[in-house]
Amino acid sequence: MEYVYGALVLHAAGKPVNEENLKKVLTAAGVKVDETRVKALTAALEGVNIDEALKAAVAMPAAAPAAAPAAE
Repeated sequence: MEYVYGALVLHAAGKPVNEENLKKVLTAAGVKVDETRVKALTAALEGVNIDEALKAAVAMPAAAPAAAPAAE
């Protein structure tokens, strides 16, 4: 999750979510950087409108919890 949080911090700060910036944020947070994960996340986010993705995620209804079995 640290990688996603790092990308969100960069986005909120108005900085480009790229490999260099993500590595800097993760290093500053004390995370041991995995180059493969950085590359995978930045590639996955390429062309994604993060604001729209966040709005869509917030708009998704949460599943209702299952009812507890009736006590006998």
